[in-house]
Amino acid sequence: MEAVQTPLYQSLADELRGAMGDGRLPAGARLPSVREAARSRGLSINTVLAAYRHLEARGLVEARPQSGYFVRSRLQAPPAPRFTARPAQARPAETSVLNRIATVVSAQSNADNVDLSLACPKGSDFYPGEKLARIIADTARRHPELLTDYALPPGSLRLRREIARHALDLGVTMAAEDVILTNGCMEALQFALRTVTRPGDAIAMESPTYFNLIPLAEALGLRTIEVPTHPGSGMSMDALELLLSEKRVKAVVAMPNVHNPLGTSMPVEAKRRLAALAAEYRVPVIEDALYAELQYAVPLQPAVKAFDRDGWVILCASYSKTLVPGIRAGWMEAGRFQREVADLKFCSSVAQPAVTCEALGVFLENGGYAQHLRRLRRTYAGQIDRLRGLIDEVFPAGTLATEPTGGFLVWVELPEGCNANRLFDDALARGISITPGTLFSPSGRYTRHIRLSGCYPFSERHIHALVTLGQLAARQLGG
Repeated sequence: MEAVQTPLYQSLADELRGAMGDGRLPAGARLPSVREAARSRGLSINTVLAAYRHLEARGLVEARPQSGYFVRSRLQAPPAPRFTARPAQARPAETSVLNRIATVVSAQSNADNVDLSLACPKGSDFYPGEKLARIIADTARRHPELLTDYALPPGSLRLRREIARHALDLGVTMAAEDVILTNGCMEALQFALRTVTRPGDAIAMESPTYFNLIPLAEALGLRTIEVPTHPGSGMSMDALELLLSEKRVKAVVAMPNVHNPLGTSMPVEAKRRLAALAAEYRVPVIEDALYAELQYAVPLQPAVKAFDRDGWVILCASYSKTLVPGIRAGWMEAGRFQREVADLKFCSSVAQPAVTCEALGVFLENGGYAQHLRRLRRTYAGQIDRLRGLIDEVFPAGTLATEPTGGFLVWVELPEGCNANRLFDDALARGISITPGTLFSPSGRYTRHIRLSGCYPFSERHIHALVTLGQLAARQLGG
């Protein structure tokens, strides 16, 4: 009986699968382009496409628009958080959490440490620093009055127009006069909370949440209620609606697009429901859109603000993660709270520096921003794939990690028997800084979780630090 010949596409797929298995094609690696593979192997383009799609259907590679096919990591994502249906009572943050935040921030400030989790990209690999420096210098030379005259609100019209124009990419329609310029996104979040709450009020926040919100709420005298949040579905809308129906919170704080620390985004229907709940219960939603423009997929998923019809959503963002961290260029659109927020900005810091705001407006206006974002998204998608592959390779069996849909952060769940706070202490003793999961919960949950970052070049020093971290985690398990 004549043997059945293996189809050419299957032979190519098997060859590539073998290269993935033995490490020649690690997680995050880009496969040769379809044309390149066809030419080098003497195959038709359709044969190569069939092989790549065969691998894609089995979850081994993924196609990225205008970028090609990339090897996927084998890491599984964490399961849904184990919360009861009814969120806990409002409470202040645990003192141990606040103390641990201070310790971690201090470790991140030490330049001698290898920081594996800091969410602050550095250098020309991620920011167009030289081009921006030239634009700032040229703006100051052409308009010296921007340096000598007091900056008064509302600030650079050019910048505010450009912010409004680019907000359309997130489905948000607003005018330049709707934009309030702020000193980074944190000032915007602070203004929003100070406007819609009073000391003693309770606010709902995601769990896990961005850790800097915890001391901010504490400083404002606010109590917090954690709402379970999952990488796939985002903040639980059912749990939130229960809180709103019982009138237990005065505001909701959420990061629906490219969440910190999860790295994932809330489904569009959940965003629509969140905006509807805000209007129905007349409770403001403060939307942190800091990473929203770093979504990998284009067109971008809309912001919750895109579904806001009655001004109950306050949108906060900045260019610190996408373009220029050094000038702290933030902004907000405060909906029905616009006048109160503008007054608060004026009595707090008056206005933003005129020359840097005008220069940033020039950069956004000339079309360079869209090109920069496309490159940045491709870079971070590759960095995250590489990071997840390294985690899979060097961390103990049973480690889980989210599959980010944007940005450069990964939420890692360590196996039973590991303790993230102890791992932080052990790593810091070796000059390695990480962020333990307990920081992302006012009550100190997530004792087996850590946040890792892919916004640094994978130098030998960083890879060695990741290997060491994996060994320290394995040691906790007796490995």
